[in-house]
Amino acid sequence: MRISKTLGRAAAASLIGGAMLCAGPAASADEAPEVFGLKNGTIGFALNSTRWGIFETKDGKQECPQGFNMGPRDQIKALFPEGGTVEGTQLAYESWVRNPADKEDNFPFHEVSGKVGYGLDLDGRVDADDFVSPDGEKGIDNAFYRALGCIRMFRGEASYAHFTELWVREFNTNRILIELTGVDSLTNDDHVVVSMYRGKDKLIMDVNGKKVMPGASNRIDDRWSKKYTHRLNGKIENGVLTTEPADVNWAWSSWYSDPFDYQFKQGRFRVKLDPSGETAEGLFGGYADIDTFRQTLMRGYSTHHSGYGDMSQFSMARALFRNADGIPGPDGKNTAISASLRVSFTQVFIVHPDPKVATAPSSDVKAVEASRR
Repeated sequence: MRISKTLGRAAAASLIGGAMLCAGPAASADEAPEVFGLKNGTIGFALNSTRWGIFETKDGKQECPQGFNMGPRDQIKALFPEGGTVEGTQLAYESWVRNPADKEDNFPFHEVSGKVGYGLDLDGRVDADDFVSPDGEKGIDNAFYRALGCIRMFRGEASYAHFTELWVREFNTNRILIELTGVDSLTNDDHVVVSMYRGKDKLIMDVNGKKVMPGASNRIDDRWSKKYTHRLNGKIENGVLTTEPADVNWAWSSWYSDPFDYQFKQGRFRVKLDPSGETAEGLFGGYADIDTFRQTLMRGYSTHHSGYGDMSQFSMARALFRNADGIPGPDGKNTAISASLRVSFTQVFIVHPDPKVATAPSSDVKAVEASRR
């Protein structure tokens, strides 16, 4: 029996099930959902890929004409050519990493000089130092890219970029879920609510272990991850979901540290929704809190691991504060830097906690669960 590609998955499954089991008539096309995964105006997605919005040309000459930056190993050699005690060399360098203002940085540091960059217009202006997107959109705010785009660590398949992709797919601690509610159409809808959660189930991969498959379920971690729950107002225009600015905690853990997160001020999504409802891909942009980023990066990447991608955390910190362009602190100095993440999502069915179990006394939980069987 051949199933037309124009039929929704639910309709196809109903037809096949009816033919095999002879359990009755198959579901009609009118009963099938218009979009796979969209039910009662709700559709969910799980993050399957993310990396910082670093625009790259093949050889890097366009954005980094002066070359890439020096890493910690070369800096240590230059600082201590004659060697010395552990306290006077390695520990001294580590103290500067954690307190970069305590030591003058005399090493040359190359920032991005190209005009093309990924990101969003966060401030509604077109300034002289803004980037232009690869699609020609002006006013792109991504000072993070300007500061760190010439560090190998953040580029291409270098260790940070490579492992970030791996951690998103393999670590439940990085399981970011978004759920759209109040959806009338994935093409045009003047108001939807986008809820962010942290899930606690693995992603379902294809037989090759490379592609995340749609249609799985993922439970919300409502006990330990409430700080990752956010509500954003949004709209869909021509298949593109955009949300209004909101402060967001973004889970981002590594092999080398306890769970942590990055804090984005005035964060917002702009993602293209696939008409099938199976995927969504685009950008998340906002002002990344510099101190949080720096501290969590130090916890996740020691100086040793930073050396693999020539990332001097000592020089990097100064570049971030030098390019900070948002969220002034009490002293008037900016505490955050405009940034973007390139994100990709796969459709999942988001499972909310059972309110009966969540509110029942512990002695009654088993009885409540038994009543559902």
